[in-house]
Amino acid sequence: MSLLTHLLACLFGMGSWVSINGLWVELPLIVPQIPEAWYLPSYLSVIIQMANIGPLFVTLMHRFRPGTLNERAVIYVIIGLGTVATFLLGFFWKETVVVAGVARSVPLLVLTFFLAAVDCTSSVTFLPFMMRLKSQYLTTYYIGEGVSGLLPSLVALIQGAGVVHCINSTQSVNYTLNIPNGSVTSNLQAQYQPANFSTEVFFFFLSAMMLVCLGAFLLLNYHPSVAREQPNSIYTNGVKQKTKNRELVEQKPMMDPYRPENQKPRSSFGTGSYSWMEVFYIFGILAWVNALSNTVLPSVQSYSCMPYGNNAYHLSASLAALSNPLACFIAMFLPIRSLLFMGALTVIGTGVGVYIMIMAVLSPCPVLVNDTSGGVIIVLAWVLFILTLSYVKVIIGVILRDEGHSALVWCGAVVQLGSLLGAVTMFPLVSVYDYFSSGDPCNTKCS
Repeated sequence: MSLLTHLLACLFGMGSWVSINGLWVELPLIVPQIPEAWYLPSYLSVIIQMANIGPLFVTLMHRFRPGTLNERAVIYVIIGLGTVATFLLGFFWKETVVVAGVARSVPLLVLTFFLAAVDCTSSVTFLPFMMRLKSQYLTTYYIGEGVSGLLPSLVALIQGAGVVHCINSTQSVNYTLNIPNGSVTSNLQAQYQPANFSTEVFFFFLSAMMLVCLGAFLLLNYHPSVAREQPNSIYTNGVKQKTKNRELVEQKPMMDPYRPENQKPRSSFGTGSYSWMEVFYIFGILAWVNALSNTVLPSVQSYSCMPYGNNAYHLSASLAALSNPLACFIAMFLPIRSLLFMGALTVIGTGVGVYIMIMAVLSPCPVLVNDTSGGVIIVLAWVLFILTLSYVKVIIGVILRDEGHSALVWCGAVVQLGSLLGAVTMFPLVSVYDYFSSGDPCNTKCS
């Protein structure tokens, strides 16, 4: 296999979610300077789900007008749009517009919508494009997708985004019961530290990463060594073209190496390797793990970790981001396709997710809140949660890749559907009904 092709596939996958991931990790520096303050995350959640109009359009076009939509052209457009939008954010992220007499961060919200449309649409275009390469490169693509979350987190860590120091302060408290001079009490206040470099520079960095993704995509299309890694068939706009009569048909692999040669197709899905019950099982797990790992648990990460201290929160975020590409790397060497094993890993990851959710519900006084072991356990829980479910997502991607181009399109659509359902479920709980209470990293008081 070509190491260059592996590198390009990784860089290509990195551009899939790097913009939105970068925006999330930069929130501690953005929020204090905009009128929406900490209501911004809930607005972003809604905007990101509205942007699912992009993948919906692509999926419907694929379903009802297969071959009409130029897949490469769509990818060029969304990468270009993502590059321009992140670049413009560097100039306009804190600009406001008066709407109904109230100042609003309209440029930030509008540009975020375009970024979200780019990243959501990448789920139903980047993955199917990888059908042009051998199946081994799909796992490398997933590593790049994991890096799209890890790299912005590391840069934000270097930047110092969200770093809190606990500062001693004194307060004068007046009493009415025969204490004329009052008394002085001492407590700790959380104080955010200034960043090592500006938010503008961070957004320009994200724009550069999108340019790297664009360069990788160009080379995947035109570099000679990459062309040698492509299957012999000619692929155009998500369909396979026969070299003799040029008749266009939906792309499906001619044979499945994981199915006995004489076995009859068990369904009309892909190669027929799986029954319809197994197909629904695979897509059900795919929707479930993406709902948990993309929206449900991330929406309560601060609630589950902050009571244990700022260090626990930053370690959980950084190591969880590292767990994603690590799971993809493991899947490259141990691609276990057993549906039973996949279900077992999903149960384990869900169980760990339940523990994390319980700690978030108990915030600001979760289990072992005043013990070092509590922080260690919550960090390990986040690592194990992301590690197991990321492995499941990669294996499902590998399985569906062997079922054909159409299967990968539906894979991307189900990923977005699961994320949407998770966001719709969590938004009212977190932002409307205030079901969760945040812990103070400096003053956790529990009886």
